[in-house]
Amino acid sequence: MNFLKAAVVAGLVAASTSAFAADITGAGATFPFPIYSKWADAYKKETGNGLNYQSIGSGAGIKQILAKTVTFGATDAPLKSDKLDKEGLAQWPMVMGAIVPVVNLDGIKPGELVFSGQVLGDIYLGKITKWDDPAIAKLNPNVKLPSTAITVVRRSDGSGTTFNFTDYLSKANAEWKTKVGSGTAVEWPVGVGAKGNEGIAGNIGQTKNSIGYVEYAYAKQNKLTYTALVNKAGKTVQPTIAAFQAAASNADWSKAPGYYVILTDQPGETSWPITAATFILMYKEPTDKAASAEAVKFFKWAFEKGGKMAEELDYIPMPDSVVKLIEKTWSSEIKS
Repeated sequence: MNFLKAAVVAGLVAASTSAFAADITGAGATFPFPIYSKWADAYKKETGNGLNYQSIGSGAGIKQILAKTVTFGATDAPLKSDKLDKEGLAQWPMVMGAIVPVVNLDGIKPGELVFSGQVLGDIYLGKITKWDDPAIAKLNPNVKLPSTAITVVRRSDGSGTTFNFTDYLSKANAEWKTKVGSGTAVEWPVGVGAKGNEGIAGNIGQTKNSIGYVEYAYAKQNKLTYTALVNKAGKTVQPTIAAFQAAASNADWSKAPGYYVILTDQPGETSWPITAATFILMYKEPTDKAASAEAVKFFKWAFEKGGKMAEELDYIPMPDSVVKLIEKTWSSEIKS
């Protein structure tokens, strides 16, 4: 078993060892870890070059790239252009995916339960505390809901998944926007904290009557019960690659400085409301130019050969037109 697969089994990314010396180092978002692991495995088999990616959360990934302890940082909460300019960083989207609410309720099948952003916000505000609350029951007239307390699970670390989830809640629930707002870390009104998408998935899997939010690949890998959502158009949608693509199709990357695009609560009758991109951060003038060049080679390979692998894990590859823009960013901004 290679070190990246062993890391998945262990629930975290292993540091490089003498037996597996990594050529490329990165750290950050847990959201894209399943696809980065798959790409890294295929890339090593093809080229002999390894990747040591620490799945530690977007906030920690940003800190590591700013501290120059890794070649690249990864974040699902993109930095704005003024921050990029101040720190001398280039940023681009690597792949898109989706965040799904997940529950652990006896007798409930994946996709059977329906939530709205208003109700999700009220659960995370602590206003809705029982599963048979009238607001949940109204959305689910044909589902037998238990009269049990809801165990709310949320991220404890700085997280881009949290950034996108709370951004969605802020758009869908006015009280959430006023009282809590959005960010990689927020003052949660209620809930049990867990670290990373891995931690949330593990906690939900072990805790009856719980609710949480994870990147869709984690829900599938851990056989968690995901829910449907009512989108901006008022339609109930299931988390499918078609629904993620419908939301992503609205993005205009060409006019966004630093590719700063947020894909939550997009219009369209078939759009999944918590769709998100994940981003790479690298220095325009890296200290280690050779390592930087190796990282760019890996990302170029992933764009060219990793699309099918991404789709197999229900991620959305970046469109060819956007990849061409990103390649121009590499050639014009990153000195290697």
